[in-house]
Amino acid sequence: MSELRSAVYIAPPAPFQAPGKGKGGLWSPISCTLIYSATEAVLVDTPITIKQTQELLSWIERIAPKRTLSYIYITHGHGDHFFGLPVLLQRFPDAKPVATAATLRHMEEQIEETSYQAQWEALFPGQIERLFVLASPLPANGEFLLQGRWLFRAVEVGHTDTYDSSILWVPDLRLAVCGDVVYGQVHQMLREANTAEKRAEWICAVEKVEALDPLYVVPGHCQEGEIHGRWHLENTKQYIRDFEKVLQAGPKSQREVVTAMSKLYPDRFNIGAVILSAMGAAQAAKQARM
Repeated sequence: MSELRSAVYIAPPAPFQAPGKGKGGLWSPISCTLIYSATEAVLVDTPITIKQTQELLSWIERIAPKRTLSYIYITHGHGDHFFGLPVLLQRFPDAKPVATAATLRHMEEQIEETSYQAQWEALFPGQIERLFVLASPLPANGEFLLQGRWLFRAVEVGHTDTYDSSILWVPDLRLAVCGDVVYGQVHQMLREANTAEKRAEWICAVEKVEALDPLYVVPGHCQEGEIHGRWHLENTKQYIRDFEKVLQAGPKSQREVVTAMSKLYPDRFNIGAVILSAMGAAQAAKQARM
């Protein structure tokens, strides 16, 4: 095999605890994309837990055996997309984690002890490898090469479900690996996109991906079995527009927002994301009135 190819692993939903609230839930499935030649590979994003990452490693060994993992690209700073790094590096110690400089700053914030304990350790106690590994920043042009031949380019797109998001563009495959810029059949997390301005910026971010004219589009969260096509771009934008319409239709309680979005998207996974999105919008609206 002399050319590049790619494959996508979907880390299944991981159970999490809800401290002080009794019942927990399931985290959205996470996509991890492997782009590989006959001898080397690039991985995009990791799962959260040790168990998930060990299962990802087994998949890599099956789908692309005997490859050298040269790079691990992290699309954005949310911990559920990079906490698997130390487990991966135990198996592939020469792999180089890379990200944009902005993503690196976000990663540093996620592992700050107080923030980490309050968020991630509370949700997944004892399940995350604590020997944290961060990425090295890419040069300003966001580019790196595999085997000195194939170009990979980080494209910064701005605020999506969090700030300073990016995608990885692989021109030879017309492949856009999008992290949380794009979602599949999973409810989108708009807790941080909690104002009309931030939601509009998210739509603009998706349009930046569209401008690349990709053939394949991999969402950061999607269900097992989904084909990774261009329609995820428009579907992601429409979900944001519909959330905006629900909010603009008149005063609504958080419960009413959740009900409305659930009716519009009954087949999407993880209603918990809608609940958090409604909470974020309500908190932003309250602050705007103060």
